Amino acid sequence: MESRWLPVFSLFTAMLLWSSSFIALKLAFQYYDPMFVVFGRMAVASLCFMFVIRRIAKFEYRAGDWKYLALMVVSEPCLYFIFEAMALQNTTAMEAGMITSLLPLLVAVGAFFLLKERLHGRAWLGFLIAVCGAIWLSVSGEQSESAPNPLLGNFLEFCAMICATGYTLCLKHLSQRYSSWFLTALQAFAGSVFFLPLVYAWDGGMPTTFEMPAVLAILYLGTLINIGAYGMYNLGVSKISASQASAFVNLIPVFTLILAYVVLRETLNAEQMMAAGLVIGGVILSQWQPRNPEPELVGAA
Repeated sequence: MESRWLPVFSLFTAMLLWSSSFIALKLAFQYYDPMFVVFGRMAVASLCFMFVIRRIAKFEYRAGDWKYLALMVVSEPCLYFIFEAMALQNTTAMEAGMITSLLPLLVAVGAFFLLKERLHGRAWLGFLIAVCGAIWLSVSGEQSESAPNPLLGNFLEFCAMICATGYTLCLKHLSQRYSSWFLTALQAFAGSVFFLPLVYAWDGGMPTTFEMPAVLAILYLGTLINIGAYGMYNLGVSKISASQASAFVNLIPVFTLILAYVVLRETLNAEQMMAAGLVIGGVILSQWQPRNPEPELVGAA
């Protein structure tokens, strides 16, 4: 019973926390440049991990693992957060949250080709429907102060999801030999090193003012998101298949819609609501298993 509910609880908690990260990032970006915000959250997480690194540094290294470890950290946090930071400067937290619903389908397709996990034919149809919905959502977006270029922003968020796909597949490969918390710490340390020079090259240097709302948001992102959400997600992925774990991402659009409305007062127009329904419908179709399942497509051995 414990082994069954542990990954469910871990992944549910991770999705709730991740949904709130869109809100925290939008708030922090009102005061500080994006690369500093991302570096700040990585630095906070790294500082916390310094106190426990000896306890969590448990792994069984095998020859060639460095390639998967490097690809994991390059995919996320490095490239992922560049794309997401740029995305949230151009689109709303609501729309970005909706784009994340494509991740389960991207992971399922990636796992089909790379991990040889099975993928039924209905998933391909759901993927096509969800992508069409995401495109419709993007082109129907209205420019506003919080979303000056929703089409560009949603495309950048889609690029972030491609990076998240690579991260999830690498994580699944490594999680059998590496502690989930060690992999989370590795992300934080690598992210700190990667984003520090970008603060100067991209943002022009460290900020000179202390803005309490932004500082609190960075502390929240560095602890509850970088440590809590990623740690819980990595733990969940280590217990179940990559495609099953990524299906929990379907909760992010729902949580984000609620939080963005309550905290940021963001809304979707009627056309965007229909497009969002198409995205969610495609995802549900891809995950639905009939009583008498049709023959599954299996990747070549």
